[in-house]
Amino acid sequence: MPRLAVLASGNGGNFEALVMALRSAPSPHECVLLVSDRSEALALSRARGLGVPALHIPWSGQTRTEAEAELEKALSSVGAQLIALAGFMRLLGPDFVRAHRNCLVNIHPSLLPKWPGKNSIRCAFEAGETEYGASVHYVDEGMDTGPVIAQSSFIPEPGSSLETIEERMHEIEHSLFPLTVIELLDRIKARGED
Repeated sequence: MPRLAVLASGNGGNFEALVMALRSAPSPHECVLLVSDRSEALALSRARGLGVPALHIPWSGQTRTEAEAELEKALSSVGAQLIALAGFMRLLGPDFVRAHRNCLVNIHPSLLPKWPGKNSIRCAFEAGETEYGASVHYVDEGMDTGPVIAQSSFIPEPGSSLETIEERMHEIEHSLFPLTVIELLDRIKARGED
């Protein structure tokens, strides 16, 4: 059974969408771990509520290398084969990224390569964009620069508020990310890596 681990820093909406999709579809896959860099992250509470093992690994107070070594140990202990970043607000180091090449994916609320980084929806809104969307991409050493795996877009009604666009973006993400992650887990299963 292919095993998924999720890294999240905040609310955990995309994490919950992933877990619920894995459980609602007849899926041979399982989310085996949620890791957060923030002890107060709602994602940790969501994980406990969903019965998914949850772990807080602090990045502050230690070097990135030390934090990533702790993360690596946790991922190895559960045999994670795919790692999904669901609102994880840290850049992972080059050594960690290279060790997990093509097994590390992220959801980003823009049609990459447009609007990488933080506050992408607000930046697009303030620039007067007429089309919005989300991208699932492989993580590389840059910020939202890895190869795009899947995208989904929408055109909001004229005069839509930023809040309305953000709500629609969450709906898109909560659909696109689980579909893409399940497809990637299916590929791992087909290769016989479980």
